[in-house]
Amino acid sequence: MLTFGVSGKLIMNGLVMYDRETGSLWSQIIGRGVEGQFKGVELTHLAALQTTWEAWASAHPDTLVLDKRGGYRVDSYTSYYARSSAGIIGETNKDDRLDTKDLMVGVMLNGTAKAYPFDELEKTPVVNDVIEGVPVLVVFDSESTTGVVFDPALEGDLLEFRRTGTGGKFTIQDTKTGSVWDPLTGKSIDGPLAGAALEQVPAHYEFWFSWTDYRPDTELYLP
Repeated sequence: MLTFGVSGKLIMNGLVMYDRETGSLWSQIIGRGVEGQFKGVELTHLAALQTTWEAWASAHPDTLVLDKRGGYRVDSYTSYYARSSAGIIGETNKDDRLDTKDLMVGVMLNGTAKAYPFDELEKTPVVNDVIEGVPVLVVFDSESTTGVVFDPALEGDLLEFRRTGTGGKFTIQDTKTGSVWDPLTGKSIDGPLAGAALEQVPAHYEFWFSWTDYRPDTELYLP
């Protein structure tokens, strides 16, 4: 097992890590060794969720939180989010299909990259899609600005989903059994499949310029 630290270096605005065991350098964005003993070696990508504390705590009320003594009240990058500038060194690959800092969910499957812009997901919050022959379910909760990707197959049975929900609560429903699912956890909360859970697919929550700098051949979801 390797343990990592921040090297202070950047590659195309992306953080570069080092491992304490060999001193090899790693690109945080692509999860690959770029210098040293582990050059070319890829880390295993794990699925994660970037969301609001309110949404997370609602789904996981027993979560433990690091006490920063009020440090969560201010985001030091707020002014950067508001500016059009692309990192420290600017864009390496200018792609005008979206604005520089448009937010998106990015997925890599079988060597193919595909981006799902937040603006499009606002209009179509449940997307049943296929990337290189692999079905994916992309779900977007506009209230918490959360995009998450799931494998829509359950024990080999491919499901298709649509948006449902009453009283302002966002849920999704599979069209085969009518079961209702939580869109952020992928767990079925009502119906014949209650208690079942979809597997989350590793995805990236990024600015458009960051995604296209590293993945210039990306496909773009536009319904």
